[in-house]
Amino acid sequence: MSMDTKLPRVGTTIFTVMSQLAMEHKAINLGQGFPDFPPPEPMIEALARAARDGRNQYSPMAGIPELREAITAKLEACYGARIDPGAHVTVTSGGSEAIFDAVHAVVRPGDEVVLLDPCYDCYEPAVELAGGVPVHVALDPATFAVDWQAVEAAITPRTRMLFINTPHNPSGAVLGESDITALHGLLERHPRLLLLSDEVYEHMVFDGARHESVLRHPALAARSFAVSSFGKTYHCTGWKLGYAVAPAALSTEFRKVHQYNTFCSFTPAQYAVAHMLREHADHHEELPAFYQAKRDAFRAMLGDTRLRPLPVSGGYFQLVDYSEVSDLDDASFCRWITTEHGVAAIPLSPFYRHPPQGQRLARLCFAKDSATLEAAVARLAKL
Repeated sequence: MSMDTKLPRVGTTIFTVMSQLAMEHKAINLGQGFPDFPPPEPMIEALARAARDGRNQYSPMAGIPELREAITAKLEACYGARIDPGAHVTVTSGGSEAIFDAVHAVVRPGDEVVLLDPCYDCYEPAVELAGGVPVHVALDPATFAVDWQAVEAAITPRTRMLFINTPHNPSGAVLGESDITALHGLLERHPRLLLLSDEVYEHMVFDGARHESVLRHPALAARSFAVSSFGKTYHCTGWKLGYAVAPAALSTEFRKVHQYNTFCSFTPAQYAVAHMLREHADHHEELPAFYQAKRDAFRAMLGDTRLRPLPVSGGYFQLVDYSEVSDLDDASFCRWITTEHGVAAIPLSPFYRHPPQGQRLARLCFAKDSATLEAAVARLAKL
């Protein structure tokens, strides 16, 4: 049957494609962003306990009260944010669901949504499925900093939302104080503009910098959906558990979509994560140092290769410039090293609407055991 597709530019995601290729060729998978080490043992035990205790049916639509209350306590401790767990916090089936719900809650057909390229590949489809018009603004191709003048120039009377992402996937760049100042100015000058702040790597900010959550800043929080992911924080991406924080009026609209999308999320996991937040806050407090050590070790290992690592200020991805190795475009290069050299990487071009010409960058994930990284670099050193 012939179909007039609603998403003509969308095929199978690059993450699925490269992971499948890695499996077929028995390559070490540094492509898709998932840890190869286990979640914290206390959380596994709490999950099993919740399941044994009969916590296996639908949870309340917005999430169990224990988890929403634990989230608000964490947000106050981390960012000084005073959040109402009943009115402002919604637990979702991962960060991607939260992004989809937020867009569909407020974006109407013809509304424009500004996306900063390169950006995570679920952003544009969410906008297009809502009838919105994605407007792409390029980050600096060398530093991945935001050009706020270019963002301002892209805003029109039809602009409804701006996406920001810090720490940034795929580059690892983070927003700083000057970016927050620029955001304040944008919101003052454009009263219709809302923010979607993708903060799923919030606890992976390095070198003593602080994470500039929109929730630190009341004027930004009042116009924002802030999205985070327990899968990233607790090394359990397959649990698909996250949350969104928004003012009461935005949360009301958000929940209208959420209740007809997933309605609720994995109930035993909600109890397990609530336990971690209440009893083991040291886990997320120590996460920056944990991942900074992995970043530093991986970058040191890459010194034995001809790949040039770019700076990484947050997250768990390392961009490498491979121009000393190959003139292939990034998709071809990543396929080549996966099939011929046994290491899977992700090309950068799928994160763009219009990739920079001649860019030779690939993304590697360092959320892996040391043995995995060492084995991968041993293969990369032969390039």
